[in-house]
Amino acid sequence: MKSSLSKFTGPRMWAAVFALLLVAPFIGLYPVFMMKALCFAIFACAFNLLLGYTGLLSFGHAAFMGAAAYATGWLVRTAGWAPELGLLAGLAVGAALGLVVGLIAIRRQGIYFAMITLAMAQMVYFVCLQAPFTGGEDGLQGVPRGKLFGLIPLGSDLTMYFFVLAVFAAVFLAIVRIVHSPYGQVLKAIRENEPRAVSLGYDVDRYKLLAFVLSTAIAGLAGSLKTLVLGFATLSDVHWSLSGEVVLMTLLGGMGTFAGPVIGAFSIIGLQNFLADRVGSWINVIIGGIFVVCVIAFRKGIVGELLAWQERRKGR
Repeated sequence: MKSSLSKFTGPRMWAAVFALLLVAPFIGLYPVFMMKALCFAIFACAFNLLLGYTGLLSFGHAAFMGAAAYATGWLVRTAGWAPELGLLAGLAVGAALGLVVGLIAIRRQGIYFAMITLAMAQMVYFVCLQAPFTGGEDGLQGVPRGKLFGLIPLGSDLTMYFFVLAVFAAVFLAIVRIVHSPYGQVLKAIRENEPRAVSLGYDVDRYKLLAFVLSTAIAGLAGSLKTLVLGFATLSDVHWSLSGEVVLMTLLGGMGTFAGPVIGAFSIIGLQNFLADRVGSWINVIIGGIFVVCVIAFRKGIVGELLAWQERRKGR
């Protein structure tokens, strides 16, 4: 198994991927598209930490991304905060909101947990729609990128891209470290057999709550970063459909793998970007069809199926 994993998740492959991301703006890839895809890759990695490694399915994860996006947008545009402080504020908003929702939902399992997160997310959507500082249906517009640490102007797409790439790399490495830590091993044990984890003396609810808060904090960071990149935050950032999209990104790429959510995010955002002007509203039908095919034909996702195929080949 280790040899098969090394082909798809080894240091050489990750070095090649990072090198490709470094030169992406210089080989014709639009920086704004790449930044948007990286933000959603962070969001998908955060969701995968909860679903893939803890076994908790949240149907309301867009609430944490969107709430942080609005918070960062308002603080940077209206209060004049620096971009790094806006990002930290968005991360804190995601974590705080996740703590509140987690304390309510974490004692439930399965569909009950998912429905509670969806209900709480709809409440956040209603607040963002009605609150005066969010701009209502128009959203928050004209959010400036500002200067990083008061020194580096982020107005240039190229400069902003490398900043987003650095944040993505830091988040990705942090998630890898969390999963490989003793805490991450307990999360896997809870996912595989929660009653056995309880019998071993672990406070399962406390472990799951911490995983939920970590996931929502990273999701909040993704939303804050996206607001700085695009310059606005809208109701689509807190809509339930975005929660469905991140589920699709994770399942399409491969749940419970490090590379899977990243590949899934780039695939979905790439399809949306490519098909938006060609098929219009039919894009939702196409993405829904992809979801059905993913569930029926390759349940392990792209990376999971590649790993399984490599393992079968090695066995033969």
